[in-house]
Amino acid sequence: MENHRFLLPDSARQIAAAHGTPCYVYDQVTLEAQADAMLAFPNAFGVTVRFAMKACPNASVLKVFANKGLHFDASSGWEVRRAILAGISADRISLSSQELPEDFPSLLNKGVHVNACSLHQLERIGKALPGHEVGLRFNPGRGSGGTGKTNVGGPDSSFGIWHEWVDQAQAIVKQYGLKVVRIHTHIGSGSDPVVWQEVSAASLALVSRFPTVHTLNLGGGYKVARVAAEKGTDPQVVGAPVKVAFEKFAQADGRKLRLEIEPGTFLVANAGAVLSRVQDLVSTGTREFIKLDSGMTEILRPSLYGSQHPVYLYPAKATGASRDYVIVGHCCESGDLISCAPGEPETLATRTLPEATAGDLCVIGGAGAYCSGMSTKNYNSFPEASEVLLRRDGKVSLIRRRQTLEQILQNEQPAEGL
Repeated sequence: MENHRFLLPDSARQIAAAHGTPCYVYDQVTLEAQADAMLAFPNAFGVTVRFAMKACPNASVLKVFANKGLHFDASSGWEVRRAILAGISADRISLSSQELPEDFPSLLNKGVHVNACSLHQLERIGKALPGHEVGLRFNPGRGSGGTGKTNVGGPDSSFGIWHEWVDQAQAIVKQYGLKVVRIHTHIGSGSDPVVWQEVSAASLALVSRFPTVHTLNLGGGYKVARVAAEKGTDPQVVGAPVKVAFEKFAQADGRKLRLEIEPGTFLVANAGAVLSRVQDLVSTGTREFIKLDSGMTEILRPSLYGSQHPVYLYPAKATGASRDYVIVGHCCESGDLISCAPGEPETLATRTLPEATAGDLCVIGGAGAYCSGMSTKNYNSFPEASEVLLRRDGKVSLIRRRQTLEQILQNEQPAEGL
């Protein structure tokens, strides 16, 4: 299937007829295949795969991964509670957050794991739960990402305890009798394998400073190729040297560390698509535009990062002709652009597609990660789109209903006297 295309014309038409457009479609077969690929990640003494649930937090997707044996990485207290409501046991959830939730003691007492992401967070945990087990997230001083917006390591990043403050971290740990069981590092999305391996070595050096650590979490950032011009990460290639490093550490230190990884994009990106419809075509003499009934309300990544997504047009009546189109969304926003230039969200680019007419279906691929969960829903008062799961048996399950206008408005309160 070219470019990981799982949503073919017949299925697209059936889903559009039953659930309307725009609609997110996730493929269970692809989700499970990606989970298997990560569960086979090279490791010396065991591996725990945690799905970075911020990438796609729908409860049905979480359950698919839970059934495969995956654990979960939450980025907020809200995500922790959301996972628990989805049926995930607390001890399979790890919290690494920029904002430590007010109720973190109760979450940790339920069995949720935590990585302190700053010295202040570590102090708060120590004061509230002296003697508790804790993980430490360090900024290893190096970073790697597809753009500066997805690089979460190095001196320009606020994520984690700066690696030079390890002495201060040790002092807080000692003061409150905390037991450090995990070291966590993460360098960014689209990680350079060479940088990733260098950071792995630096992370092992941090482990040596804390004798009670039994797990090293090396984060995520495993890039997937959404379009042909991109190169994805091969877990077997990036993992092999790290396995050797763990074995050497065990020989030198005596500890057989468990590896944790936190893939998000790798697991879901090419398992999801946005099913939309051509609602208008406009020509300026210079440009031919396709206007969709979807846009940044469902898929923000092109407008934010200049990200590339494969686009497929399924014409109701094929003419055999093709044209070069600029593909834009339905928001009253010049930045609502699907076919931008690579890495340049404000630069228009074209896609060669079959000749289109209003009403044709359009599928935007590679939309399983950071699309539904990171959309600008309700901008221009567009409702939150529906979501469906294309099951292994070929059946389609509705896993999120389309939002109504009443639901958009339900929390508004009229100002007194107006």
